[in-house]
Amino acid sequence: MSSWINTALFGVYPYVCLAVLLVGSLIRFDHGAYTWKSDSSQLLRRKRLRLGSNLFHYGVLTVVGGHFVGFLMPDWAVSWLISPAQHELLAMAVGGLAGIIAIIGLSVLIHRRLTDTRIRATSRKRDIAIVLMLWCQLALGLLTVPVSALHMSGGLFEQLVGYVKGVVTFQPDVAQLLVGTPLVYRLHILLGFTIFLVSPFTRMVHVWSAPVWYLGRRGYQIVRTRRPAPALVRERRP
Repeated sequence: MSSWINTALFGVYPYVCLAVLLVGSLIRFDHGAYTWKSDSSQLLRRKRLRLGSNLFHYGVLTVVGGHFVGFLMPDWAVSWLISPAQHELLAMAVGGLAGIIAIIGLSVLIHRRLTDTRIRATSRKRDIAIVLMLWCQLALGLLTVPVSALHMSGGLFEQLVGYVKGVVTFQPDVAQLLVGTPLVYRLHILLGFTIFLVSPFTRMVHVWSAPVWYLGRRGYQIVRTRRPAPALVRERRP
């Protein structure tokens, strides 16, 4: 891959994707607040939704959290806890297991969406496209595990960590860190940033509204009961 193509794909494109993610999400929140939702199909059919959704969300949240911790943790903290080789092994074990759980759950959801007539009829093309992109991204992530097993010294993993930190901290010539790395890693990175790029225009925008506040909320919760209301008793006047 020529130098300018490598720079465009891994040095410029990531910032374009992140800028569109931020600005596009703000614009959609301001001008399309009623479209800011996950478009759940639970009312149409509950079958297999709970299983697939729970597996996917638990798995993908672990994967995303592992990426943030594993790639953005300060170098001094990582080196104090574990060696680069152990860091890579931990990422392979936790990320591989969580990725398998997530892709199984997403496969259930995709099969449900494509084979159920009612859900398929109400699904937009971008709904199907984004879940297929997520499936491919999880598959690419799992394919990096056996590739990483061939480079257990930790050097390649530290090179990838340096790239991610370089993008976050706006380091110049950060794309050069990916020169010579296996193709599966570069495809995984490109598709990941592409998902960021299209997220403001799809149902993925609802990730910004993750109800983290729910665990520490204050006040009362209003619940409607399904039991019939008691008959009103008229007060007799003397």
